[in-house]
Amino acid sequence: MDNIKLFEEKKVRSHWDEKTETWYFSVVDVVEILSGSDRPRKYWSDLKSKLKKEGSQLSEKIGQLKMLASDRKMYVTDVADTEQLLRLIQSIPSPKAEPFKLWLAKVGYERMQEISDPAQSLDRARENWKKHGRSEKWIQQRMTGQETRNKLTDYWKDTGVKEKDEFAMLTNIIHQEWTGLTVKKHKELKNLKTQNLRDHMSEAELIFTALAELSTRQIAEAEEAKGLQENAKAGKKGGSVAKNARKELEAKTGKSVVTGENFLPPAIEKKGLKT
Repeated sequence: MDNIKLFEEKKVRSHWDEKTETWYFSVVDVVEILSGSDRPRKYWSDLKSKLKKEGSQLSEKIGQLKMLASDRKMYVTDVADTEQLLRLIQSIPSPKAEPFKLWLAKVGYERMQEISDPAQSLDRARENWKKHGRSEKWIQQRMTGQETRNKLTDYWKDTGVKEKDEFAMLTNIIHQEWTGLTVKKHKELKNLKTQNLRDHMSEAELIFTALAELSTRQIAEAEEAKGLQENAKAGKKGGSVAKNARKELEAKTGKSVVTGENFLPPAIEKKGLKT
């Protein structure tokens, strides 16, 4: 799960590893904040060399992940967990060292709260959508759709479907059946790249997505579908229910339910940047 965390209005790219329950942070972003350097990559490169000469093993333990850069492309970048960052902070003279340590603790504490009480994660998501200008009606539909989605994936887990790749395959079958587009093509239509497609759906798109996934789960339960193949058949049938409803609505309104509209900042679209 990728995130952008803010420390004193400065962005820190981060990634939450579900398996190890560990936060990873972009080292360059942290170095920029602590050092104040306008060339944080050069600063970090020089610091790595210095630490290596001093015999420090810190640089050897630094990992790498693909993260979104300022040009809206994904690049491999150095990342560190909380323990490694605390050691790194000691190597960078900075008046922001102590505030940053407190910030790290707060980020970790909030994540632990979300794990023990998922409602807090939903509350933060709601606040984030509000900040980005979503209406209360849209937010409610987004959250209702997520609940429908969770019930479907719970069913998949219980009936032998493997997470990640197989979940993605089934999701794509349902989506393509009701929209006529693959998830990838729908994202391209909306000029999205790394963003979550559902976060950029219209209210109608959210409703029909939920209908497709609700129908899929109920059909799968009725047919006692198990494994990838049987759930794929249920997914096609569930997607078809939403497709028929979509076509009927479009015939009566003359408007397409599936659109290229998104919630991207106007500045990005004006520059014609692909995101």
